[in-house]
Amino acid sequence: MRRGAHILAAGTLAALTLLGGSAIPPPLPGDPPPRRLPAAPVLVSFDSCADALAGLRAAARASVGPWGFGGGWRTGTVLSAIPDTARAKTAAAPEHSTTNNHEAGADEPDLVKTDGRRIVTVSRGLLRVVDPAARRETGRVDLTGALPELGWGQQSLLLHGDRALVLAQVGAGGAREFAGSRIAGVPRLILVDLAGPPRVLGTYRMDGSLVDARQTGSTARVVVRTRPRLEFPHAKRGTDATRTAANRAVIDRAGVEAWLPAYEWTAGTQRHTGRVGCDRLSRPPTWSGTSMLTVLSFDLAADRLGDGDPVSVAADATTVYGTGPNLYLAGERPFPGRPGGPRRDRPAGAQVTEIYQFDTGAPGRPRYLAAGTVPGSLVNQYALSEWQGHLRVATTTGHPWGARPTSESGVHVLRRDGDALTRVGAVTGLGPGERIWSVRFLGGSAYVVTFRRTDPLYAVDLTDPTTPRVTGELKITGYSAYLHPLPDGRLLGVGQEADRRGRTQGLQVSLFDVRDPARPARLDQWHVPGQYSALEYDSHAFLHRPETGLVALPVGDDVRLLRVSGSDIGEVGTVSHPGGAGAVTRSLLVGDVLWTVSDAGLRATDPTTARSLDWLPVT
Repeated sequence: MRRGAHILAAGTLAALTLLGGSAIPPPLPGDPPPRRLPAAPVLVSFDSCADALAGLRAAARASVGPWGFGGGWRTGTVLSAIPDTARAKTAAAPEHSTTNNHEAGADEPDLVKTDGRRIVTVSRGLLRVVDPAARRETGRVDLTGALPELGWGQQSLLLHGDRALVLAQVGAGGAREFAGSRIAGVPRLILVDLAGPPRVLGTYRMDGSLVDARQTGSTARVVVRTRPRLEFPHAKRGTDATRTAANRAVIDRAGVEAWLPAYEWTAGTQRHTGRVGCDRLSRPPTWSGTSMLTVLSFDLAADRLGDGDPVSVAADATTVYGTGPNLYLAGERPFPGRPGGPRRDRPAGAQVTEIYQFDTGAPGRPRYLAAGTVPGSLVNQYALSEWQGHLRVATTTGHPWGARPTSESGVHVLRRDGDALTRVGAVTGLGPGERIWSVRFLGGSAYVVTFRRTDPLYAVDLTDPTTPRVTGELKITGYSAYLHPLPDGRLLGVGQEADRRGRTQGLQVSLFDVRDPARPARLDQWHVPGQYSALEYDSHAFLHRPETGLVALPVGDDVRLLRVSGSDIGEVGTVSHPGGAGAVTRSLLVGDVLWTVSDAGLRATDPTTARSLDWLPVT
């Protein structure tokens, strides 16, 4: 595999080429000069609602086609050396694991939470509280009483003291009228008091879709993306030109409320409705008018949710990355082509990723700081990492399919310069013809897995942000879809084994030695033919206790317990739930007891032997 070439960037993002450095092919005869990345998308406020409406209409008119907005709306995805799955310690509560968060100080919503004194789960509209010491349920609340549509879809929660915030996305089955609109697919939030028997304190809903949320201290910030509420005719007869003209006429008649997100919140018997104000809306220089991002802020120590103190941006994002002091929203958009079609060495529809940075270091409404652009697309939030004042971003450009794939990957380093995230360095050319499957940043190093037929694990030195460089690579079959740091310079990879043609052969867990950045090596492999793990797409499904080497990960419908010690992966046993219970989705530790969670109930297990200690069914 070709090693990446490093580049030193000077100036702003506007002066950067699409791929950067020596990874850009030389111009072909008769080609125009290489395209440049757009300038950093600095946000601009509107002077008035009339100004906002004029801008939104103009942007939407330019984006609409004969069948609406089409592909302009994308459906989402969206560290310390030993992260938060290590046991947390408090003065009064037993030692316990926490959610497998990307970054310390930025808690992520999950299906289950524990503070050591209690385990709180939410599923199918039912919130349960379990006392892990007594191994019994101490309370429950049927959330469908507050919001009947919560029986649909998946829920998650955040926990702070005696408050739980339940987050849910209700699909078309829960469509209903509110704020004057018929909304299908609405984020629902419920604040629950856990001080005594669980009870609902209040609710919140906003039209759109739930992207993600992060919690720092008692403040939860929830990101929602919305589309304009426009009813296009979709005429069966006519030409593309007449259909586009009809759609533009719809846009011209729409008021500003078609774009501004509506919300409703309750506290006890009180009900309040509202809409994001024009003074809370900003836009980047280049925008489509087809989507809106709103960041909501809630104090979980309060007895009500309130209006969420919303801040909106006329942009799109599918990935949320939080560090505690900062919140980043990242989304892709097509890179505009040149007249006459794309270059022969670049695919049509190449993507760039726009990144917006907000200051979340203080409670309350986040403050916009800066924005930047990098070429390519992200695999997930682990492709972003903040370290020593820099933001590192791993992306893939081009496409990895077909007889002539054009893809390659790189790591870009950005630094805030005023209100712009400016690229100061990059290493590109990783995995030609492949795409990124997983990334892990650890301090001044990055580990990047690309795959199409084989799996190169690249080690990247980022200690000098202006000259990042590939220091080594390991080529093996299969790939790792998730990478997790272990003590003593080791890395655990979970993904799929594959044959030499790239055909997957079942779950594999690989133990890597990355102490020598020039020679990463695989120490051991654990393979389950024909199986898969939910961890390949859901990082919250992972549990690791560094002190004992325990690893718990879902395999099929069960949880397999492994012990990683030195250079070996050993199997402890399997934890199953009763037949027909569905998949076991989560594992957590309270004291020396392993708890596993499914829709059917919770099982207490001895993690050293996989012996069942108790079963608490949902009844």
